[in-house]
Amino acid sequence: MDNHNSRSNIQAIAEELLGLVYDEMDEGERRVLEGIAKRHAISRDLADSWTTEATFGQRIADRVAAFGGSWTFIILFFALIVGWVLINTVFILRDPVPDPYPFILLNLILSMLAAFQAPVIMMSQNRQAEKDRQAAANDYEVNLKAELEILRLHEKIDALRDLHLQMVLARLEARIDAAFGQQNPATGHSATATPQSAIAPGQNPKPGG
Repeated sequence: MDNHNSRSNIQAIAEELLGLVYDEMDEGERRVLEGIAKRHAISRDLADSWTTEATFGQRIADRVAAFGGSWTFIILFFALIVGWVLINTVFILRDPVPDPYPFILLNLILSMLAAFQAPVIMMSQNRQAEKDRQAAANDYEVNLKAELEILRLHEKIDALRDLHLQMVLARLEARIDAAFGQQNPATGHSATATPQSAIAPGQNPKPGG
């Protein structure tokens, strides 16, 4: 019974504010109207939920992407390449050297690293894109709820203003009636009106008399 009343209330709000039927709304719009009907917040902390719900592979992908896009990685990688080149050209005097110029082994290692790092970074980017999409949907729901709440407040203020005007008009009419009644307290009629009992039968009242 409560669910039926709640849905009826949501349906009434949907028709009043959005002009939509309940079955035609998407999940986000239904969540917004449920929040309005039940008077509870709909904002969510997506950062906390994404951190707690992430799998082990997703956390590894995020850390690899964060480290790969940092100055620490750039400096360490640059130092590794320079050290590799120096070792194979200057410091090793024996012949043959492990990786002589043009450093084919180094190119192989770099290619393998890029082949491994690229899909991991793409996994993190896809996850970030999904997070941004959910954040945008959450912002839309919060903004829609705020807009609808403002519209409802405008309607309530207009209703209160109309009620106040009706009360003011009623008081003014009562004061006007009381003022006209006090002008002729003996008869209880307004002084501008001619008493019908003072007119003789068959006699018309004279203007100005």
